[in-house]
Amino acid sequence: MKYLRKFDSVSDMNTAIANSTIGVIGLAYEDGNAVIQNKPTPPDPTIPFYINVRGSVTLAATSGLQMSTDGENWTDTTATTLSSGKTYFRVATDQESPLKPNWTEGDSSDYDIGGNINSLVKVNFENDTTCYVFYDSSGNSGFFQDKAKLKRSGNLILPATTLVNNCYKRMFRNCTSLTAAPVLPATTLANNCYDRMFYGCSSLATAPELPVTTLADSCYFAMFVNCGSLTKTPTLPATTLTNSCYYGMFQLCTSLTTAPVLSATTLTNSCYYGMFHSCTALTNAPALPATTLANECYNSMFMGCTSLTTAPELPATTLASGCYQAMFAGCTSLTTAPELPATIMVDNCYNSMFGETSLTTAPALPAETMAFACYKWMFEYCSNLINAPELPATTLAKNCYTGMFKDCPSLTTAPELPATTLAEGCYQQLFQNSSNINNIKCLATDISANNCTTNWTDGVSATGTFTKNPSMSNWSTGTNGIPNGWATQDAQD
Repeated sequence: MKYLRKFDSVSDMNTAIANSTIGVIGLAYEDGNAVIQNKPTPPDPTIPFYINVRGSVTLAATSGLQMSTDGENWTDTTATTLSSGKTYFRVATDQESPLKPNWTEGDSSDYDIGGNINSLVKVNFENDTTCYVFYDSSGNSGFFQDKAKLKRSGNLILPATTLVNNCYKRMFRNCTSLTAAPVLPATTLANNCYDRMFYGCSSLATAPELPVTTLADSCYFAMFVNCGSLTKTPTLPATTLTNSCYYGMFQLCTSLTTAPVLSATTLTNSCYYGMFHSCTALTNAPALPATTLANECYNSMFMGCTSLTTAPELPATTLASGCYQAMFAGCTSLTTAPELPATIMVDNCYNSMFGETSLTTAPALPAETMAFACYKWMFEYCSNLINAPELPATTLAKNCYTGMFKDCPSLTTAPELPATTLAEGCYQQLFQNSSNINNIKCLATDISANNCTTNWTDGVSATGTFTKNPSMSNWSTGTNGIPNGWATQDAQD
């Protein structure tokens, strides 16, 4: 039942309804206009789990599970066709783990689910808030996974407030017709509790609220991947993160236009890894205030966000392995890069960071201490890049500049390369297919490291000038050395 109540102001109405535990329809007036606010009646936890059928589904028998059409007269489940209305389910005796009603869909199937899911575990389920695992680890399958005709689960009750590891993992994965999700009332999360819970729910337009402020490892891992109808994210109030907590959370949510506020200042390994990967409608990124990073914390975070025009500021001066790897790769509308103030590199920190973007000018790169693959593929396929950054480092690391400016056809002048001793793979494919580069200054005198210049000038301009160290006499010609057809000159002091 719902109650109509009139309020003196819209503010009073919103506050009262938000705090109400019953269904309320509120009415208030603002500037002469009626404003109505509706809070639906919460589902009744005393009602057992049910399937509400509009288009038939086929039920198979499940030993130990009972069924009823009126909630009072119960029989053991039998093979039958559920054609219309609600069919309730409960266990005959207490179970250690849930008994799943076994139904299959047909072309005409159309149904919702609701009621208290704990009726599938305990006889006296009404006040049971224990969390049970509704994930089949042996079959790697969620409880309702692949139910493509399931429409709504808004009246499904998940009563647990303290979760356990993997409890709702993959629960609705690939439920492609699902339009309404259940309330998620838990206040204490557990590892992988909501892992891929709504993965592939392509019709889901509204996400459930996620009010928890203390997270667990991988708690929201890939939770809404490929929810292509989702236009708005839930608020994410947590300020203390955990490993992989938001990993891939909204990947391929192609209708998502805005991102939630991310206020955490202390990051954890892979916390935001791929969080908005391929969110092609996202135009603005959230602020990222953290100054101390963690391994792969922002790896691929906005990769493939083709509508993203502005990158967030990145104030961190202390980096971590893979922290910005592929962060903006494939952001084809991004024209300006954020400042990158760090002076000490770590492994893979900027690997592929701006690949296939529309940058015209690269950010300054002041670091003089290199690390493995730190700038590898950083500007690959940046077809509009005109200005390369200075590269002041004189001590290099394995693969530090591999493919850094590969396929940058608008670049005409390479950055000066002051290092005298090269490292394994350091310049490999550095300027490959950057077809307008016609000026390279390289002061190396020791190019004996493995693959240090492999294909580094393959596909550059047919003519140009190569400036070398006066004491260097053993450069080869061709794609692994000085390009054929180029003039050579010694650098001047």
